[in-house]
Amino acid sequence: MSDSAFGWIGVWLLVAGVVAIAVEGALAAIWSVRISRHAKLLGVRLTAEQGRIQAEAARLRAALAETEALWQPYGRLLRWLRHPIAIALLQSYARRRSAGR
Repeated sequence: MSDSAFGWIGVWLLVAGVVAIAVEGALAAIWSVRISRHAKLLGVRLTAEQGRIQAEAARLRAALAETEALWQPYGRLLRWLRHPIAIALLQSYARRRSAGR
């Protein structure tokens, strides 16, 4: 083969390489657009879910505050029942009751 034939082979390989790069670039652009649309949709969903989560957290805080306010009158009784001597006394009564049966 002559030098000119090798030259034309090189030109055609260059053209094929440019075409392949152009096709890959077009595919990458299409995929990028699809990914960006999907990301925007996910962002909207995430924002909506965050709003719901914050609303539920606020409702939970309100319920906890209400529960705490309802249990407030029983605070002293609960402190007495949590005292180690009171726990030992209740366990003693439970042992006596189970031994009597």
